Amino acid sequence: MIFSTLVALAAVAEAMPQFGGGGNTMLRFGCSQVVIDRIDPLVNPGQAPSPHMHQVVGGNAFNTSMASTDIAKLADCTTCGYSEDLSNYWTANLYFKARNGSYKRVPQIPNRELFNDKYTTGTQGGFVVYYVSPGKSKVQAFKPGFRMLVGDANKRAKEGSGLKSQTCFRCYTGPNFAGDNAAPCADGKLDTEAFPTAPCPGGIRSNILYPTCWDGKNLDSPDHKAHVAYPKAGPATFTGSSVGGDCPSTHPVKIPQIMLEIVWDTRQFNNKADWPTDGSQPFVLSTGDPTGYGQHGDYVFGWKDDSLQRAMDEAKGCMGASCGGLKTQAVSVGNGCKVPSRVKEDIGDGWLSKLPGMEM
Repeated sequence: MIFSTLVALAAVAEAMPQFGGGGNTMLRFGCSQVVIDRIDPLVNPGQAPSPHMHQVVGGNAFNTSMASTDIAKLADCTTCGYSEDLSNYWTANLYFKARNGSYKRVPQIPNRELFNDKYTTGTQGGFVVYYVSPGKSKVQAFKPGFRMLVGDANKRAKEGSGLKSQTCFRCYTGPNFAGDNAAPCADGKLDTEAFPTAPCPGGIRSNILYPTCWDGKNLDSPDHKAHVAYPKAGPATFTGSSVGGDCPSTHPVKIPQIMLEIVWDTRQFNNKADWPTDGSQPFVLSTGDPTGYGQHGDYVFGWKDDSLQRAMDEAKGCMGASCGGLKTQAVSVGNGCKVPSRVKEDIGDGWLSKLPGMEM
């Protein structure tokens, strides 16, 4: 399977049967927000508030500290389409900075419908989660207690040349997700590592791609990154019959490819008269990053029992929001799964004079 066709997969599945059979699996499912809060149990465990705001999806075990080795046993509901996925995924929020210096949170909208997936189009906020496994190269599903981080919240500049990134942005050039006709982070013309510099009529799509190789021993590491690695070819060069190509010898175990896909509804902020007078783009991550290079994503594994491994091993392959024996739920149930905010503050649904946590 050539992973660079990830998002375009739906359009070509019928024409290219190798993507729809032979054991290839691509779970794609929406997850509503479970909370927006200024806590980070991975990077700042036990700290409330943490330095910046996050949007969180998944199970309701999310808390300031998640030291349990099996999150699936702590949560009793999830915002995700697959009810057995009690994991948590979280990213920085996006804000619009007006010409007068005030801030407003940019809302998320559900991504387009694929594979007759009504759940994803009915989610409230949140984003879409992907898990990919090629049929010819089995992957080892994550184990209870596994967690990882991708990206660097403090990054503010491009490294190297060419588009070969673990995160990227795409400007939707028109309604109905126009411009979404190529795989994420693989097209140097459509994708950018930094924020788009011009108004996007249909909003901005944001993608975060996690490593696909594991050292086979550690469920975590001090920086939440060292125990995992990208393939030898790098995070955005997906070639060959396996996810991302061969793993380095230090991290020989193939794990599922996780990708997060967020659609920021920037349409209400497209009036250039509200943008900075110098013509620069007006969006900023909740970390205070005006570049977009600091986009990052956290993950704590929480699938029930062996449900994820069964999906990855499905002989006939799985596509989209249904897979063999995996249990699904109604979107009304997922939208109703919430956790209380630990930090009581204005998250920016109205105008703010400063970003939450800016004083830190």
